[in-house]
Amino acid sequence: MMFGRNALSLRGIGAHTIDALWRLGYATRFLGLTITHSGTSLRRPRLIIREIYYTGVLSLVIILVSGLFVGMVLGFQGYHTLQTYGSESALGVLVALSLVRELGPVVSALLFASRAGSAVTAEVGLMKATEQLAAMEMMAVDPIARVMAPRFWAGVISMPLLAAMFSAMGVFGGYLVGVVLIGVDQGTFWSQMQAAVDFREDVLNGVIKSCVFGVAISWIAVFEGYDAPPTAEGVSGATTRTVVTSSLAVLGLDFIMTAFMFQGV
Repeated sequence: MMFGRNALSLRGIGAHTIDALWRLGYATRFLGLTITHSGTSLRRPRLIIREIYYTGVLSLVIILVSGLFVGMVLGFQGYHTLQTYGSESALGVLVALSLVRELGPVVSALLFASRAGSAVTAEVGLMKATEQLAAMEMMAVDPIARVMAPRFWAGVISMPLLAAMFSAMGVFGGYLVGVVLIGVDQGTFWSQMQAAVDFREDVLNGVIKSCVFGVAISWIAVFEGYDAPPTAEGVSGATTRTVVTSSLAVLGLDFIMTAFMFQGV
């Protein structure tokens, strides 16, 4: 009896593993088709600009407000931590490096996945459920080129810009707390920040991270919407999978890229 249960357990694990590998291969093939069919979108930039508005511009409020409060919290926590070691003047360095290297790209990516990624998945999934994608195919219009590619490239373009705005607003929040409220010298705050933050090692690495996160989130969002079962429950499950999978992908990719970027530092 115990042997039978173990066999069933192993069979279930094997089935889930095979299904996960098949789905990963299907998603990779879908990404390749999306990139190769992007010519229509690139020749008609109005399609991408429209999607940038819906995915990027409409996400500005949550990105900017979150960046402000994250920077303010960093200012409070950083000041009291540095005060213990008599290094209050390095508050600007702590805030800037924390935001540019890690918190800016990662937190903005998580917010982007929750707000824009879920919206893209729900929209594409509803288009599939209401047979709009099938209608496009009947009219000889490729839904991947007309629907998926503009949303994919809009996310890829929007993500680095949103991450930069998040970091800038976070630095401003740290300035408000450290200089305006607590009383750290303004000249020291900015001069030490400018001296310590390196463009290549810090800013450029943060931009690379945000670009990779944008590709991953946009890929997952459009794929989950395209692959969603054409039912209300199916679209709901696809939206949930987008948020969960994107968040895990962002955290995993952040660890991998951080290990490679700073292994020689």
